[in-house]
Formats: sequence, C-alpha cells, structure tokens
Amino acid sequence: MNNWLKANGIHLAIIGFFIIICFVYFSPVLQGKAPAQGDVLGAKATATEIMHYKEKDGKGPLWTNQIFGGMPAYQIWVQHPYNGATYVISLIKTIFPDPVDSVLLYLVGAYFLFIVLRINPWLAAAGAIAFAFTSYNFIIIAAGHSNKALAIAFCAPIIASVILTLRGKYWIGASLTALFLALEIRSNHIQMTYYLMIALLIFIGIEIYHAVKAKKLDQLGKALGFLAVGMLVAFMVNTGKLWTTYEYGKESNRGKSNLTTDAAEEKNGLSKEYAYGWSQGIGESFTFLIPDLYGGATSIDALVKPESHTYKTLQGITGGDPTQAIGQLAGQIGLQQYWGEKPGTSGPYYFGAIVCFLFVFGLLIVRSRLKWWILGTTILFMFLSFGKNFPLISDLFFEYFPLYNKFRAVESILALVGLMVPVLAFLAIKEAQEGTYDQKTLVKKLSIAGGITGGFTLIVAIMPTALFSFTTANHQLMVQALTQMLQNNAGVAQSIANALIADRADIARADAIRSFLFIAVGYALVWALITKKINIQLAFILLGCAVMIDMWQVDRRYLNNSNFASKTDLNNHFQPREVDTFISSDKDPDFRVMDLTINTFSDASTSAFHKTIGGYHAAKLKRYQELIDNQLTKSVNQDVLDMLNTKYIITQDPKNGSYQMKNNATAAGNVWIVQNVQFVKDADEEMKAISSFDPKKEAIVDVRYKDQISSKNVGADPTASIKLDSYSPDHMVYSYTAPRDIIAVFSEIYYDKGWNMYVDGVQKPYFRADYVLRAAQLEAGNHKVEFKFEPTSYYLGEKISLAGSILLVAGLGFAFYDDKKKKKTAK
Repeated sequence: MNNWLKANGIHLAIIGFFIIICFVYFSPVLQGKAPAQGDVLGAKATATEIMHYKEKDGKGPLWTNQIFGGMPAYQIWVQHPYNGATYVISLIKTIFPDPVDSVLLYLVGAYFLFIVLRINPWLAAAGAIAFAFTSYNFIIIAAGHSNKALAIAFCAPIIASVILTLRGKYWIGASLTALFLALEIRSNHIQMTYYLMIALLIFIGIEIYHAVKAKKLDQLGKALGFLAVGMLVAFMVNTGKLWTTYEYGKESNRGKSNLTTDAAEEKNGLSKEYAYGWSQGIGESFTFLIPDLYGGATSIDALVKPESHTYKTLQGITGGDPTQAIGQLAGQIGLQQYWGEKPGTSGPYYFGAIVCFLFVFGLLIVRSRLKWWILGTTILFMFLSFGKNFPLISDLFFEYFPLYNKFRAVESILALVGLMVPVLAFLAIKEAQEGTYDQKTLVKKLSIAGGITGGFTLIVAIMPTALFSFTTANHQLMVQALTQMLQNNAGVAQSIANALIADRADIARADAIRSFLFIAVGYALVWALITKKINIQLAFILLGCAVMIDMWQVDRRYLNNSNFASKTDLNNHFQPREVDTFISSDKDPDFRVMDLTINTFSDASTSAFHKTIGGYHAAKLKRYQELIDNQLTKSVNQDVLDMLNTKYIITQDPKNGSYQMKNNATAAGNVWIVQNVQFVKDADEEMKAISSFDPKKEAIVDVRYKDQISSKNVGADPTASIKLDSYSPDHMVYSYTAPRDIIAVFSEIYYDKGWNMYVDGVQKPYFRADYVLRAAQLEAGNHKVEFKFEPTSYYLGEKISLAGSILLVAGLGFAFYDDKKKKKTAK
C-alpha cells in the first residue's frame, strides 16, 4: 500500500487540487445551495407524475401523461437497475454535489488522457484545466444541460483508453474503453456520443493508414478486435437505454414523417431549418481566442452601464436614467450586445488565449501523427458547426451521413473541438521540453505562433471595425423600427444604432487587449522554458496558473455565485396559482389542461401541476407534433381539444393580468363509445378528417386497421357504457357493459411499442383512431379492459444490460489482475 501511495502520490495530490478548485469555484454548494438551472427545473416539472408514482410505488412508471398527452417516461427519467453504469454515476453524484461532480469529471478525465499521452503530471494538470474550463463546458452547466456535461466529460478518458489499446495494452485498454463508453452512453446524450464516434472513426482511419504503411496490420487488427469487444460490452451494458431510445426515435419528431401534404416537412429526421437553428457564425470562431468578440451572451448588461455609448446617447434623449428604455428597446426591436448569427446565445466558445496560441505553436512543431487527427477533426467539426452559414459540407452530412439529421443545434459539435485544441497545445509544450528541436528553431516557431495570435488580437484592439462590422443581418430593419418608434426621427435612430455598434466594438476591443496580455504571459513562460531560464516544473505550474486565471475569469461571466439558490427555493420554484389549486382539486384522475398563458408547446411549467396537452421536450412523438402543427397552432380545433379530454383551459386577462379558468364542457372524457367509424386511406386524409368531426360519435381510422373492425357490429347501443376504474400512468383499468359489440375510443396516446390491451386478462388487439388515440372493438358483455405499458425493449434490454454489466466487471477485474501480473514479471 505504501509503495502504491508513493508511486501515485503526485496523481493523488493533483486530483486533490482539482477537488479544491472545484469547491472554491462553486463555493455556494458549501452553504447548501444548488445551481438554478432552467432546463433542470423544467425537467423536474415534466417528471412530476413519474416521481409521484415512484414515491408511491417504489418504482417509477415507464409512461407519463404529464406532457404532450402522454409519452414514454424513459425519455424523461427512468430507472435502469441492471445497468452497472447507473451505479457508478450515482456514486459520483452522491459524493460530490452538482455541479462539482461534472467539472471534477472534466478535470480527472482530461488529466487521464494527458497522462496516457506521456505528458508530465504538472503539465497534464494544466492541460486538464484548459479543457475543463473551456467556456462552453460551464455555459451548459449554467443552462442545466447536465447530461451533456457528463457526456463531454467522458470523451477524454474514452480516447485515452483507445490509445492504450492501440499501444498493445489490450486488456486494460479495452476494459477501460468499455467502462468509460458505458458511462458515456449512460449519460444519455446521444448527440455528444455520436460526435465522439465520428472523431474516433477519423482517428482509427489514420491508424489504419499508418499500419498499412508500416506493415503492422496484424498488431492493429488485434487492438481493434479488443476495442470492438469493449464497445460491444459497453453497448450491452446500456441495451435498455439504447433499445428504447432507438425504438422511440423512429416514432419521434426525429423519425419519418407521416404526412406527405407539406412539402417543407422532412420525410425523415429533423427539418434542416430546425437542426440548423443554432449554427456557429463563421466569424464567431474567433471567439475561441477573444471571448466576447461578438458581444458575449444575448444580453444588455454592458449597454446599461453608465459608461456605455448606448447609455449616454439615450440619456441625452430621455434626460434621465435610460436603463428602462434600453430594456424596452431590447424587448421591442432586439437591441442587444450580441451580434452573431444565432437567434440567441448564453455565451461564446472560448478555448483560452494561451491555449489558442499554444495550439498554433503545436501545428508548427508537433511531429506526432496525433496532430493530423486533431487538425483534421477540428477543421471538419468547425465546418459542420457552421450549419446554415456554410451548408456545403453540413448539407452533405445532413443528407447522407447516417443519423446526422437526428440532431439539432449543430454548433454543439464544437464541444469536441474544445478538447482537441488543448490536447495539441500541450503536446506542443511536451515536444518543446523534450528537446526534439534545437532552441533557436523553437524560439522562432514560438514567435511565429505568438505573432499570428497576438497580432490578430492587436489588430482587433487597435481597429476592430477594420475586420468586423458589429452589426446583425437585420440591422437596417432594427434602425427602421427604431425610426418609427421615434416618430420618424431617422437621425436620432441612427445615433442610437451607431452607439450600439460602438459599444460592441468596445467590448471586442477590451477582450482583445485581455487576450493579447495572456498570450504575452504564455509566450514569456514558454520562452523561459525553452531557453532554460526557469525550472521545468515551475514553468509548468506557472503556465497552469496562467491558463486557469484566464479561463476562470471568463467562465465567471456565465456561471457564478448568482446562479445558485437555496434548495428550498428551487424545490418550490413553481408556485401554484389559484387556478392550479382549483383544477388540482378535481378528483378525476386522468384529464388534460391547456394553458394559454404560456408558450403552450415549449414551456414545461404547467406540467408541475397538471397533465397537459403541451409542455417541453426535444423529442416528442412525431404524430403528436403533426397534430400540434396542423390542429393547435394556427388556430385551436375544439374537436381535437375534446378528443384529448382537455377539461380545463387557462387564460390570462390582458388588462389586469389575472388568471382565469374555463371548464371545457364538451371534453370527451377518459373513454367513450362511438356510433360509427370513418375509414381513411392515409395520414393526410386522417388529418383532414379530424379537422371537423364529432369525436364522441365518430372515430377516424386508417384503412390499415379495417380487419380489426367488424362493420356489421359498428353502432353504439344506448344502454352500453364504459368507464375508467383505476389509473396509473402505465397501467389503466376500465370496465364496460354492452349488449352488443362496441367500438371504444380511449383518450390515451397511441404508441404500439409497448402498450398492450387485455380483456379479462387475455391480450387483444387494438388500433389507432383520430390520428393519435387508441381504440378497440370490444365484444358484448360485462368485461374488464386493461392497458399495460410493457415495452420489450426495456424489460429484455435490462436483462441484456445485466449480462453486459457482469462482463464489464469481470473484464475490468481480469485486466487489472493481468496488468499487475505483467508488472511483477517485468521486475
């Protein structure tokens, strides 16, 4: 034990330092506070019903009716009791509070990668800080994208494990690949995992090229075989998660369109407009080096400062404090300091001035073939991040690359670039320190790198408008709107617009000067290291401190103590209104609400109290999205509200802001018996038919289900009745009495990948009606009907997950035993 501590003491000390800086940065967690993350609060609201039944039954349901009429709960929150990765992540989250856990994983994972790259531990620590404190990694934490943060954190150790395997450490490398990939997948952000796989494919492609060239295909083939087994085990561990997601994905808004009438509708996957909504501006890539070159976040914080040009200009016009006027202009005409291509942003992708300088230095001196992988991946990912702003390459991937069109916000691929850049940057320091180049050559190349990066920052600092316009694409429209607001005073409107441009230029200038100073510090430290003017270890520590100060200061702009609140306040974030309290007193266990006081179909707040026809989720059922687009957006179809059993509609008085509630007397109820069925040939006709019909009397059914309906028995008997007896989100029980066969329509969302219907315990077929609902022909008599959500993808998937988890543990155990045995033999 003492020998182990001695051998690993420096690593333990560095990890201890990482823990300290995490708690220092997030000091509010020591006061019992937690981050106030919008997406997390929304997710908690969405999971209200799931958590209620989990507390009640000890097990969370696999379906919830809390949003969009109903959808699988495993797209929101679900237990995976046989997935070993679940327990690893839970253990980490139990030991370290949010968001300390995420940033610590960033740090430790990247540190492992740098150590595998045989970089000095102190330099590796600096590299880990450079990656971990990349601004995007903190911005997503502030937003509440916790799963994305975890997925990004596991990318570095996966790459490290792959490298170990390729070096011939087959068992330990492959088993660690399996472990970290299992954790990556369990983090449940498939988009980040997908981008990582693209990067690894490029990496493997380069390795194959060099193996062929060196005639070492046998060795590479063996390594790839181990990696393939490791990946298989990781996928097995997550079978329950992956299978359900894959199955649902085909039915979600990322899947195939059901309608053919809308030419703008994507036939398969997301629409290009939606997927490209958040595309990185080409010029915005310079924020890698100068953080607020494009104004920073979508905000007016800099504009309301008394020293700003906008403040002074409006103060001269209004004669008083213009803060309120600036706020009004922001809301009415889009006045803001950010001027990039995105509809809005929480902040830029900043990789660090010193890191970008060292990256360029690395391009000039690094000889390892890793450089070409990093450069190729970086260039490709930058092009893909441009999306609509440079569609040439993005469109090729969107149209032809498997699964690429399933993901939105293409700019987020830059999270992987945020890992690539510091890796090459610190490989450059490694090579400079190892003496593979003579001192004169190194200083020359260092000066070139400093000249390129520092020179650019100086140009921006001295004459920012020479390179950038600081205006948005709709700048002239904003000026015109401002002119109209000022009673056609074009001169004053233009003076305000000019002040705004001047403020944006000042923001860029200030950060350019800042970046130049950090580049100068970085240059001085590396020069001192190369020329042996300073001790190597001290140089590494000072470089790490400089990088941390640089990144820390920028990160604090977007994630700081103001982002934290008491856990009590967070738990009580959504407060019931009087109308919510009244609706909640309704004893009916299963009805829906439409809240018109919010953006109904992109706001989760109502889900905190009611089952709603709206809500927020990035992957809702495709059919339901089509229903929203065609029946509930341009105008609200009362017939569709009725069939969805929308019992209450919440509105707000525009005069006094009071909330009002309307009881929808025509809501169809939980279940009803229809008199007749209208068959339609396809989804287009079905959508058209529900535009005007009486859902209580007629069911609109696709002709594909005709064989399940006996037309001679269609027609409701006045003495027949059916009712809901008991409700659980994934198990509903009905009873009915009917002297003849009936057609019953259930106001529940149709999803045949798991919902089974039983009549008196015997499974029976059911079909889809009214575009999104369930229906069935039921035989005469007194019977009990049950709907149970029993997805094979989850239950069988969990059994496979158990087998994968056992294999993972066994593989890790053998790998460490084998590694220890080889070390003893080597001695």
